[in-house]
Amino acid sequence: MCGISGWVSYDDDLTQRRATALAMTRTMACRGPDDEGLYLRPHVALGHRRLAVIDVPQGRQPMLVERSGALATGRSADEASDDDLAIVYSGEVYDYRDHRASLGGRFDTDSDTEVVLRAHLAGRGRDPREVVSGLNGMFAYALWDARREELLLVRDRLGVKPLYYRRTGDGVLFGSEPKAVLAHPGVPRTVDAAGLRQVFGLVADPSHTAFAGLREVPPGHVVRVTRTGVEELRYWQLESSPHTDDVDATVGRVRELLDDTAARQLVADVPLCTLLSGGLDSSALTALAARQLADAGKGPVRSFSVDFAGNDDDFVADDVRGTPDAPYVLDVARHVASDHTGIVLDDAGLLDADTRAAVLRARDTPAMGELDTSLYLLFAAVRESSTVALSGESADEVFGGYIDFHDPAAVGADTFPWLAGRMVGGYRIGDLLHERVAKELDLDGHVADAYARTMAEVPRLEGETGHDARMREVSYAYLTRFLPTLLDRKDRMSMAVGLEVRVPFCDHRLVQYVFNAPWHLKTFDGREKSLLRAATADLLPQSVVERVKSPYPSTQDPRYGAEIARRFGLLADDPSTPLADLVDLDAAREAPRNVQDRLLYVADWMREYEVDVAI
Repeated sequence: MCGISGWVSYDDDLTQRRATALAMTRTMACRGPDDEGLYLRPHVALGHRRLAVIDVPQGRQPMLVERSGALATGRSADEASDDDLAIVYSGEVYDYRDHRASLGGRFDTDSDTEVVLRAHLAGRGRDPREVVSGLNGMFAYALWDARREELLLVRDRLGVKPLYYRRTGDGVLFGSEPKAVLAHPGVPRTVDAAGLRQVFGLVADPSHTAFAGLREVPPGHVVRVTRTGVEELRYWQLESSPHTDDVDATVGRVRELLDDTAARQLVADVPLCTLLSGGLDSSALTALAARQLADAGKGPVRSFSVDFAGNDDDFVADDVRGTPDAPYVLDVARHVASDHTGIVLDDAGLLDADTRAAVLRARDTPAMGELDTSLYLLFAAVRESSTVALSGESADEVFGGYIDFHDPAAVGADTFPWLAGRMVGGYRIGDLLHERVAKELDLDGHVADAYARTMAEVPRLEGETGHDARMREVSYAYLTRFLPTLLDRKDRMSMAVGLEVRVPFCDHRLVQYVFNAPWHLKTFDGREKSLLRAATADLLPQSVVERVKSPYPSTQDPRYGAEIARRFGLLADDPSTPLADLVDLDAAREAPRNVQDRLLYVADWMREYEVDVAI
């Protein structure tokens, strides 16, 4: 896992722009604390910051193959003179050993980066999508073909790893995070109406960002940059096909895929752990990892959980979060004999100014309040002893775990279910906008348009009708317009402290297979996530098998909310805050703490990033 950045300019000599290219690269230092490299040629600059996970001694970047077939890595790549293909790469290709065997020939390292580089070399002359579609993993990389003067920007199927780009008059700028592109002196920090819709809306956009002109490489796409222009090429998308397996066969196939995915994603040359919440997803993942490690004569699996000081006394159940995590975490840790560590956070850490500033810098856009801050602190604690962590992210989207999947009113609404159900309720920041701003943004119209586009994309299954057809739509919406927000949050908070988080439930084979299982199979026992529960029940304590879905925990201490309200009051009393031009701050004094927390981050973002609002 690493951070990448770069610049293609067909009209400039970038060998004279080393300082700018290096400044862009160094914004990615948090993603890659172990090494730095820069590849600089007249029309291209590729920067890399490395978090060493696979082949620690030799897998340095940028990495290039010279026309002689020799490999150059790290700083030596900038000194090579006979270059052919060069790459800066972030992420992991989990089946790289299979590709290494099939490619044969010469390999100078044991890294997956070299496998990807030589796969493109072997596939030169063919559509690059043919090469990328053979890779299993989470990745974002840039590949420069010196012979063709062509750049490829590649992102994994689900968009687990981020990659941004901005067109220029004669090429592109790109980076793992917006900050890499924003570090270029020619890039304005303009946020227009479309950008504010990204800030205040509750629907993920697979390509647009808050900053005008800055795009994400869409998941499952290759962006090709040549002298003639820039084009986005899709290499993967969810497809609908008949599901012919019965319940037993479906459960068996899910378990087979989970076993294979866990085995692939446990490969690392550095300390690895799991994130354990005591819910079905993370518990199943921890149990699978424990079994795999035991079978390999390794282990025990290391696991980490998060809780909040005082939650034993302060916890109050509601219709979304019915039980505290701690008892279930302990049940799983005992059951699989993990080497477990519980991380306990307090209000002082959650409210710390330096921590909140670090979260904002990691995000480049307004954070989600305490949800982001607590995740950052958890990952910082985990990073003290592990470099790689496995997380249960996306199991709810894949298997249908959220409460709104099972709420007829939410499912039947003519909008995104999470906006109609209980997951996102009460105040919306959009309701607090000044009338002029609200009219300009038209968030309701924006959501309606986004929903219509999403429904138009859904791959239909011929002959499928009724509830199964509707749940295919709902599943697609969650996978493409809700999950990206969670993956982005997890990536930013983890990479901000140099921790690689892998998400086995995002394996595209599993996602594709379960997507096509009809809803009555996904709920065959009358509960949420029936397939996952049945596929892993033999590995889990009964308490977890029977536990009802509970979301990521939150502090229950009323003093946290009181302090957020106090800070928001100070903000509302400050006539110089740029937020006052957008939001009715007096009305926002009555908003819930999560809304005020979010608005505090919006205000900090506008000030720290010197945002130029253009509406």
